[in-house]
Amino acid sequence: MGQALGERLLAQQQSLAVYNRTQDKTHSLQELGASVATSAQHAVSNSNISLLLLSDANAINAVLDTIEPSTFHNKILIQMGTISPCESRSIAKRLNDANGLYLECPVLGSLPEARSGKLILMAAGEYDVFRSALPLLTLVGENPSYFGKTGQASTVKLAMNQLIAGLTASFSLSLSLIEKEQVNIEQFMTVVRKSALYAPTFDKKLDRMLSNDFSKPNFPTKHLAKDIELFLTVAKNLGIETCALEGINELLNKTLEQGLANTDYSSIYAGVNPSVLTK
Repeated sequence: MGQALGERLLAQQQSLAVYNRTQDKTHSLQELGASVATSAQHAVSNSNISLLLLSDANAINAVLDTIEPSTFHNKILIQMGTISPCESRSIAKRLNDANGLYLECPVLGSLPEARSGKLILMAAGEYDVFRSALPLLTLVGENPSYFGKTGQASTVKLAMNQLIAGLTASFSLSLSLIEKEQVNIEQFMTVVRKSALYAPTFDKKLDRMLSNDFSKPNFPTKHLAKDIELFLTVAKNLGIETCALEGINELLNKTLEQGLANTDYSSIYAGVNPSVLTK
């Protein structure tokens, strides 16, 4: 996602400095015109706004640990990954204590949307910070939504990713039954598309499932699995019954055990129907 967003910002003639703990991953953006920061400290020091596109809160804090706290003074850091509300609030406090400005802004969409500036953005934090960041945010997503206090956008993102897992698992289960009983798949899909049950993601993932091709992921299975674990933790702490999602979580774990962690999350279909991997 960081790569795709970088490409979008450069295409919009934005000045961009990039930092990655694995420096080789910055080469393609450098070739497109980005400068490469030698450290996270360097990146934040020389930018008014920094975008954080890291996998989880542990990775975020590990990077922030390398930066002198005084560097954050009056700097805006926008956290765009999927983390829990309490993790986001903790990072906000850390930055605010150093007189930094924090905005959480997780995104919905994948690499094509990132490159075309059509991500769905969900922001939360101090409204003045949101307003200051808005000209940048509108380059990567139309009409960013502002949800309020820190933690609320993170909550919405977890809720959306739970829907991703639920819809994909449910469709995988139905499609597996249709295949096993040798029902005409296009006839089945015609009925689905006419019904109130239809979701566009079904057609987006159908070819991958039928061809057993989960390569070149826009959103890897391991990241969805991480997000579902986060959702379960947050929901259980709030007293929400999670038994339905626990089954999907088990299915995701079975998918990971098949060596599909780095494949597209439509590989859930292989978790439901392991025989597809032997076709």
